[in-house]
Amino acid sequence: MSAEITIIQYPAHLESDVVLRNGRTLRLRPVRPEDHDAMLDFFRGLSSDSLHSRFFGSRTPESALKDTPVDVDYENDFGVVGEVGGEIIGVAHYYRSRLAPKSAEVAFTIADRLQGTGIGTRLLEKLADVARAKHVETFFADVLPDNRKMIDVFLSSGFNVTRKSADGAVHVSFPIESTESYAEAAAVRSQKAAYASMKSIFEPHTIAVVGASRRPEQLGTKILTNLKTTGFQGQIVAVNPKATNIDGVPCFPSVTAVDIPVDLAIIAVPAEHVEAVIDDCIEKGVSAVVVITAGFSETGEAGRAAEDRLLDKLRSAGIRMVGPNCMGVINTDPKVNMHATFSAIYPPNGNVAMSSQSGALGLAILDYARNLSIGFSTFISVGNKVDVSGNDLIQYWAEDVNTDVVLLYLESFGNPKRFGEIARRVARKKPIVAVKAGRSKSGALAAQSHTGALASSDALVADLFRQAGVIRTDTLEAMFDVATLLANQPLPVGRRVAVMTNAGGPGILAADACEAGGLELSQLSEETTQKLRDSLPPAASVRNPVDMIASATPEDYRRVLELLLADPGIDSVIIIYIPVEATHAAAVAAVIRETAAKAKGKTLVATFMSAVGVPRKLTPVPSFPFPERAANALGRATRYAEWRRRPVGVAPQFEDIDVALIRQVAQRVLARGGGWLDADEVHEIMLAANIPTAMLETTASVYDAVHAAMRMGFPVAVKAQGPELLHKTEAGAVKLGLQDEREVREAYLEMQGRLGELMTGAVVQQMVEGGVEVMIGATQDPIFGHIVAYGSGGTLVELLADVSFRIHPLTDVDAEDMVQETRCWTLLQGFRGTKPCDAGAIRDAILRVSVLLNICPEIAELDINPLKAMPSGVAAVDARIRIERPSPQPPSRRVSY
Repeated sequence: MSAEITIIQYPAHLESDVVLRNGRTLRLRPVRPEDHDAMLDFFRGLSSDSLHSRFFGSRTPESALKDTPVDVDYENDFGVVGEVGGEIIGVAHYYRSRLAPKSAEVAFTIADRLQGTGIGTRLLEKLADVARAKHVETFFADVLPDNRKMIDVFLSSGFNVTRKSADGAVHVSFPIESTESYAEAAAVRSQKAAYASMKSIFEPHTIAVVGASRRPEQLGTKILTNLKTTGFQGQIVAVNPKATNIDGVPCFPSVTAVDIPVDLAIIAVPAEHVEAVIDDCIEKGVSAVVVITAGFSETGEAGRAAEDRLLDKLRSAGIRMVGPNCMGVINTDPKVNMHATFSAIYPPNGNVAMSSQSGALGLAILDYARNLSIGFSTFISVGNKVDVSGNDLIQYWAEDVNTDVVLLYLESFGNPKRFGEIARRVARKKPIVAVKAGRSKSGALAAQSHTGALASSDALVADLFRQAGVIRTDTLEAMFDVATLLANQPLPVGRRVAVMTNAGGPGILAADACEAGGLELSQLSEETTQKLRDSLPPAASVRNPVDMIASATPEDYRRVLELLLADPGIDSVIIIYIPVEATHAAAVAAVIRETAAKAKGKTLVATFMSAVGVPRKLTPVPSFPFPERAANALGRATRYAEWRRRPVGVAPQFEDIDVALIRQVAQRVLARGGGWLDADEVHEIMLAANIPTAMLETTASVYDAVHAAMRMGFPVAVKAQGPELLHKTEAGAVKLGLQDEREVREAYLEMQGRLGELMTGAVVQQMVEGGVEVMIGATQDPIFGHIVAYGSGGTLVELLADVSFRIHPLTDVDAEDMVQETRCWTLLQGFRGTKPCDAGAIRDAILRVSVLLNICPEIAELDINPLKAMPSGVAAVDARIRIERPSPQPPSRRVSY
């Protein structure tokens, strides 16, 4: 008998790149047998103190390697190494306890020169992520008391660490579940690391422009000229093998030949030479590069392959990259003054930061923003965003004291789930305004579930932004309208708006736009109304909108604005001035500006002489050419302010869910290759998740169906079962309201005769009378990950398309929003004499579905449709679940934090 050979597969999908607290990137990957020699070199490079701290005594490199195996099974023993430039600079292992399989011992070793840079923390995070997936729940370790750095890694991780001293060592142990405290600590680390990694891009001390020449039309030359003209506060060098000096800037034949350290290299050479320049930058030790050159992934597969080679080299060296195919970077901070783009426009200094995925559009944006008098703190064109993306930038701007408002022009998402997590955290402090181009209704055609069919790309983006507090606009014009308001005015404290005008028509337009945007035209107090009546001509209207009529003087504007600001029932004021008397314009502007200084936190916007942006005569009151645009911007800012004032929300904890049973059913389905669960399996999972479900029995014959109905009690429903019967109503495979044995028998036989081999049996289910039909679903989207859907249910679910989406996992606030933002919310509250439905029970069911996805991430599709919502409680009438073993994904091109 031959021995069975077990082949251990290297888990390449677990490779990733992370950012350290010093801003450099680190390659993390599972250890493998081929690492033997490299690991031996690593231990040979360690000091005797480091070896002693790790192994509690003197060790030779050879004996250290014996206790740090490169041969692991990736299940019970797992090792991960950290690499920079192909050199191993850190290693960590977990070893599952044979006596307590849900616990594992961990050990870490870091190169002496890099201790304290966050490598240990990154290795711990990686080990914990892998171990959780392997059903390890607790880590433990013994650490020498004087090894403070390692102890600090554990204590600052965010895990709930316990420690005690015993036998000359400190014993630490901690559960590795991803708790809120751990997530918060990881988020803070992430943001600090992102900020550090972006500093070389936005705040370099030395810039090398590669590709500059004496030809003014070349992009490299334009960038060099812009850097000089705007007075870059650091040092500038040019790189060109055919010159020693370009327009007074020292020039070198290569980056490695530059005689000073280089923080940022801006590369504007033909595409075929970029890779060689990148090699040169790596050898020089450059911190970051901006690749202006086009001709990469946007041109096809060959370009993408070249782009991938660049990324692999830069990641291996720990260098960040903007681009390729971009227009560059701007930082208007007077301490930096960096105009590293080929645009002729350098925007004024301000508090707005912007990222544009389109370089050509970026040129137009800079021109448009300048005309609006919008000042930028920083501007960046990310191009193909192979490395640096919106996720990196949002975290940098969260830390940047010069930035108050973030603008994003997006054409695609690299990691939308991560974007949502970051944006939701940052938007609590700084508004994020985004335009997402490339909307499409395609992508759901092959979906077999209702949820999959409803989950169009643009619907997901809209709800992702809503969930994260991102202000979405449909156009760049609307984006800058909102940005102008947010950059210059306080956030509205409520929806109550007053409109003042010297012309009735624009006032009516403003009132209509306010109502359409969810704002409320405030009823003025009696005191305010009387004072307005005393101050204005008899022909004026002292109701809201306040029409001062065409004869209104600058002094009228002052008195009316002061009265409206003093009214406690008003949160914001829209000021409309139509230039009847040209000589009044400057005086009215001055009045508005002076009175705005006494607004006491109330929000002001204006429509003033067709001026747009923030003219100096009105600063800081933004002006719009038409009242509708003013009201639209105010409406978006008001909704954002409301989102920001809401509680953050907490993830639910349900003690009454049978986790073991859910996993048992999942493993049973996976063992047969996955697929749609049968009715009994679905029922098991629903009951285990404690989602109220109508009583049912699966039957294989008409005899069984009749007896099941008799046991259950009439009326009942009979639903034909079969692997091809996914949408039963369309197939005529559902019979409802059957009142006795005869009707059950006739219904079963009729469907059997008509459906033939498609019908393999039937489910007999208790009828749930009355209630409002809603649906809850989940699907595994290839880009967004698990998403949860809720909306109107029943047979017309796709036609009505009344659905709300959220990216999993959900909080209680997410569930509440989902229920209230659908059109069926009106029906649930009681309609035409019906009793209100139990909204709390609906929210509970939504959250239980989210928790179910945590317990069983193999769920590919889930539909509960309909879920009957009643005055007291809910009941799932029909449900379907598909479980599939997740396919290993290729390593992500994105860095992790």
